[in-house]
Amino acid sequence: MTTSPPIVIIGAGVLGLCTAFELQRRGHAVRVIDPGAVNASLVAAGMVAPAMEAAIDNVPLEQAQLFRAGRDLWPDFAEAAGINLARRPAEWRGGDVGGIEARLSTLGFAARREGDRVVTDEDYQVEPAQAVPSLKKSLGDAVVQGRVSGVDHSGNLWRVFVGGETIEASAVVVATGAADAVAGLPTAAHDLVAAIQPIRGQIGVITQALTPHVVRGPGAYVAPMADGSVVGATMEPGSRDTAPDAATGERLMQAAWRVLNQTPELLEIEWRAGVRGASADGMPMAGPAPDAEGLFFALAPRRNGWLLGPLVAMIVADAVEGRAPSQEARALDPRRF
Repeated sequence: MTTSPPIVIIGAGVLGLCTAFELQRRGHAVRVIDPGAVNASLVAAGMVAPAMEAAIDNVPLEQAQLFRAGRDLWPDFAEAAGINLARRPAEWRGGDVGGIEARLSTLGFAARREGDRVVTDEDYQVEPAQAVPSLKKSLGDAVVQGRVSGVDHSGNLWRVFVGGETIEASAVVVATGAADAVAGLPTAAHDLVAAIQPIRGQIGVITQALTPHVVRGPGAYVAPMADGSVVGATMEPGSRDTAPDAATGERLMQAAWRVLNQTPELLEIEWRAGVRGASADGMPMAGPAPDAEGLFFALAPRRNGWLLGPLVAMIVADAVEGRAPSQEARALDPRRF
């Protein structure tokens, strides 16, 4: 199946790139408008972690099942996109070990107690610095640099204004993260985008390997990253400040040393901050936008963009093709608000 004019995806974070890749591999012509700035998808540890994320947040069973469905799409998706998918144990140390173990069991995730920690093999990880370029390479010339100044809908076509260029589109996918709503969106769609809450997150990248697998605990996690480690991460609702904060970094490192049960040492750390978007219920908006033919959302995954990227992509692609919505699609339908 092909689409001409192309489907235009506004935004090149994990949800936008995954959606574009899924549409392209189904035979659709796509155009991804990449604003070029470092986005929250790159300022991330690449957690594909349904078990620990569900247990830590004590989510309802239905949400845990949705997290698992997102994880289960990753092996095929990663192979197709050339993304390195790491399958390593993840463990929780310190704090409420018994509570985490009980919640993992209640939510249906396999886990085992090893002394004063609980370990699961159900969580994966990707490296954003490898995954984002791989997705862009797979998309090739479909990714273009530019900033969208507005959109317009007339008849069966959308027009997307990028700099001095107008791109005609058969459909538009809004994947703009926590950015302001694009000018020209229909009122209901505009209001949903405008209601997305920004959440600042800070992480630290270290050239020294501190752990062979993900270790979590109260206040921090430490995970492998390239030839070193990543320490994270804050969740600061309402903030759009992407300047790293030294005091925040110090608190994260102190928590990380407690999690690792190691004596603090001097390390060279590069602190990074990004801004994620979150919907009112903390779950993504994936699928048709309200009151707008040919307009779709791939937005607001809170801290689970990498986990849910392929699932959001599948839901949006199915909606573009007019397929009956799955159970997951109904749960993430933007029109639920």
